[in-house]
Amino acid sequence: MNYDHQLEPSFTDELYEWMERAPWVALSLSLHAIVLLILVLIPWHLFSPKEEAIFVTQIDSQELTPFEDPLPPEPLETEPVEDQVVEPTLNETTPEDSPDNEEPFEDFAEGDPEFISNAPFEDFASNMLLGVGPGAGNKYGNRFKGDSGGGGSSSRTRGSLDVGLRWLVDHQDSDGKWDADGFAKHDPGSDVCDGAGEGEHDVGVTGLALLALLGDGHTTRRGAYRENVSRALQWLRAQQDLDTGMFGERLGHSYLYSHAIATLAVSEAYYFSKSPLLKGTAQRAVNFISRARNPYGAWRYESPPNGDQDTSVTGWMVLALRSAQDAGLRVDSQAFSGALAWLDGVTDDVTGRVGYDSEGSASSRIPGVNDHFPTNRTECMTAVGLLSRFFLGQDPSEDPILRRHADLLQTALPEWNPDGLTNDLYYWYYGSYAMYQMGGAHWQRWNRAMKKAVLESQRTDGSARGSWDPIGPWGHAGGRVYSTALGVLCLEVYFRYTRILGGR
Repeated sequence: MNYDHQLEPSFTDELYEWMERAPWVALSLSLHAIVLLILVLIPWHLFSPKEEAIFVTQIDSQELTPFEDPLPPEPLETEPVEDQVVEPTLNETTPEDSPDNEEPFEDFAEGDPEFISNAPFEDFASNMLLGVGPGAGNKYGNRFKGDSGGGGSSSRTRGSLDVGLRWLVDHQDSDGKWDADGFAKHDPGSDVCDGAGEGEHDVGVTGLALLALLGDGHTTRRGAYRENVSRALQWLRAQQDLDTGMFGERLGHSYLYSHAIATLAVSEAYYFSKSPLLKGTAQRAVNFISRARNPYGAWRYESPPNGDQDTSVTGWMVLALRSAQDAGLRVDSQAFSGALAWLDGVTDDVTGRVGYDSEGSASSRIPGVNDHFPTNRTECMTAVGLLSRFFLGQDPSEDPILRRHADLLQTALPEWNPDGLTNDLYYWYYGSYAMYQMGGAHWQRWNRAMKKAVLESQRTDGSARGSWDPIGPWGHAGGRVYSTALGVLCLEVYFRYTRILGGR
């Protein structure tokens, strides 16, 4: 018997089955209708991607481009600025190959679209508090209070600062450098300054003089000395080996000092300008510092490193790397932990003294050159250690060793002596910035002594007017340019950096 006809449903069967499903079909149609209605009502134009403008820049030459800004300078901030409390944190970044230095030149006003930073001086709240935005606020914002920095134009300090900067500007070479041993060629007639340094330090003293100009708010875009800043940067760029990233030549034991100081200055200048040319220069310099560090440790005189380390070189490296990080450059965060480990290892926990190359050891001296300067009348390495600890994110309320450092500095306050035996502008520079960060009674005592020593020792006569005699332990090396740049930097302590922890 054929049963195939029994497997084919009749029209009646299909109609019945469809009627059983009807409620579910109606529900499905209703849901689809609701979804379509919602989609229609959504304002899709709000989610449309914005149009992007693509600019193609072509340059005809790979030569160094002058740092010229065709735009007029921005009006200087005149609103009062208060210190802010910013919680220090280390930025976790890793070193990469430096960007190509042959990037097209862009006007400094445009900025770098890749600029990003979360370093301890940087956060959105700080920008809003200072009211000046990235590149002119936060860590550096107080430099732009008033028409000529933050020192107060009517004060004696402001006047001394102005003539100090004037002396530096008057002794800058036309190519942008400061000549450590030949600066006196700018003096008229027979009124010639003495105090020549050593020629191998031109990169270092140019970096220090540039930092002094930047510290008073003179950048590539603003300030009376912006042209001097631009020329100094051009000269430093010309001294950089594009393969290694190092500034200058490998002369003596000081070339890493010079490189660190130049890196600090260029990174700080890049913070304000965001020029791609400076970005490439600064990043190369930072990468060289990373390669010069001892594995899991710090720095000394050699690159590649040979295992030797000391606090003096390490302090400059910490400042340079932190400045680079603030500017949004790529920095190896392990360098900070290595530096901190070194400082912990050379610190005498009982006295608070930071050693030069071992626990509690004295500052360095060169036999037959400057070993007549006593090491027990200053606490230079302790000052370096204290400031470095602030820049490495430590807080006196959480790390008692910082207070012991500061207590020790109070036993060796700045004092200018005609015989030069207590004159150490290197110590006064680090001590001033470290004690300013401490605030309170520590800073007040130090400030009184520092101002007296620095202001009373500044030259007021002839071609030397505004400068400081290089009669401290390291004056023979850097000369009058070195001592004058450090003297100016000491007087800029009140506004060059804001306080990390908001201390008074």
